Parts: sequence; C-alpha cells; structure tokens
Amino acid sequence: MLLLSCRLASQHGHARIYSAKSCARRLSSSGAQPIAPVDLHYDRLVPKDKNATDRPLVILHGLFGMKRNWLSLSKAFLRDLDTPVYSLDLRNHGTSPHARPMNYAAMATDVLHFFRTHSLTNVSLLGHSMGGKVAMSVALSPECPPDLKHLIVADISPAKGPLSAEFSGYVEALTKIQNCKITSRKEAQEILKLYEQDTMTRSFLLTNLKRQGYDTQALEFQIPLDIIGDSIPEIGSFPYEPGERTWEGNTLFIKGTKSKYINDRNIPVAKQFFPNMALERLEAGHWVHAEKPNEFKHLVTDFIKTH
Repeated sequence: MLLLSCRLASQHGHARIYSAKSCARRLSSSGAQPIAPVDLHYDRLVPKDKNATDRPLVILHGLFGMKRNWLSLSKAFLRDLDTPVYSLDLRNHGTSPHARPMNYAAMATDVLHFFRTHSLTNVSLLGHSMGGKVAMSVALSPECPPDLKHLIVADISPAKGPLSAEFSGYVEALTKIQNCKITSRKEAQEILKLYEQDTMTRSFLLTNLKRQGYDTQALEFQIPLDIIGDSIPEIGSFPYEPGERTWEGNTLFIKGTKSKYINDRNIPVAKQFFPNMALERLEAGHWVHAEKPNEFKHLVTDFIKTH
C-alpha cells in the first residue's frame, strides 16, 4: 500500500556523509529542529559466506505494511543475489518504535541511521509505495553515503499530491475496530467491509491486528493509528522540489500497468531527480511485488547484477 532536509552541499549528484551529531549541529545553527532517529526493527538473511554488511539489499515496505510482508521475496533475493537481505519496519509500523514526526525527512533519517549502525556498505535500496518515497529521500539526502549502489522504486513517483480519501477511511475503520474491543478477526472483517470491499486489501490491513498479551481476549492494532492518521497529508508529500537535488546512480522504477501512481505526468519529474533511471512495467496493480512476485524478483535481481 501507499503508499532530509539537512541542506548541505553535494558533488556530482552524490551526497557527502556527515555524522548525526554534525547534521544536528548544522540544523540547530540554521534554526531548524534536528530529527532524532529511531532504531528500526528488521529481519536479516545472510548468505553462506556469513557476509552481513557488504552489498546488502535493504527493503522498505509501504503504508500499513511491515517487514514480514517481504519474507518470501527476501528469501528469493538471498538465493539469487547471494548477498545479505534486510527488510525493515519503518517508524510507526510493525514492531519499530512509535515516534513523531512521521514524514519522509524523519523516515529517511531512520534508514540512514540504520546504515551507519549496522555498518552497511554498497547498499542496494528497494522501496514500495511509501517505502519507495523513503528510499528516494535517502538517495537525495545530503547524508546519503556515496557508495549507495542501486535504487529500486516500486510503483510510486517523487511527485507531491494528496492521498486519496480511502487512506483516511482506512484509519477511521481501524480506529473503529480498535474502539469496539473485538476478540476475533471475523468481527474486524465485518467492520472493515463497510470501508473496503477488496478481500486482499482487508487482509493486508488486518495483519496489523494482534492479541496483546496472554491474559486478554481483545485484539488491538500494533501501529499508532493516531500518528498515522495525523500524518496522511505528509505521506502524499515529498521533501524536495524538482531541480533541487539529483542522484545520478543506477535507478529502476517498476510500474504496475493497472496503477496510476506512476503516470505520464510524473515520469518527467522522476527523471529530473534521477537522470539515470530506467522504467519497467509489469501487468499488475499497485502491489506489483505481491501480484507478480517472480517477474518482480527477476527485474530487481537482473538490474542489480547488470549494473
């Protein structure tokens, strides 16, 4: 599902590396508030040679998603690329910490902090929908490491625009489920049907529903619905204007032909940010990786191997 602003000089389209402390000092001196990163939770798969840090593929999910959604594809990427694979829970998703603000500057700061904390080098970064915008924000950030090798963006563009009303409806529906103190997923499905007819979408949203502890029958959402609801306008935005920054590295956009998130209007915008981009299409909707997993895997692995 759909789904930094430390303004520093860059050279040749690649960003210089600055420590979090250095960036915080610069932000403070400019009057802006520094963004405190959170430690993201993750799943990691490593190849037989035990390499866990060099040439990893790092995967970022979309809005309402989580790292476990990518488990099957992560295993396939590990087998085909023979490199480490990390799938992350972005802030306010999965089991990662809940924190404000929830915007692309903050989420990119978290991912860059993850790179440094885990000593990752020569990263290939893949993001879907909201995670794709986070990945693009990382690549365009002044703190992006110069050895970022590949950027792969699944069915989203760097264009700005309000999210469709369905996303606020999802927050409303999940909040209603939460307030009803339901004890079964069947009850949750009945409430959610009033807001979303598609069975696959309902099942996806309800992966966030958990039983909180062994001494209660009530099901609750593990994500902070208030923070996500307040952040819907930010999720439709993007932290940079065309021409403000570029990343000249190897970039692949993958579009679902039945989806409108990448279209004739915003492809030129993407090219302004990522001049060395390629665009591939799959006969799928917005969830290109879930609808066409084998074809999606081949596009990603071939791109990484040939660049």
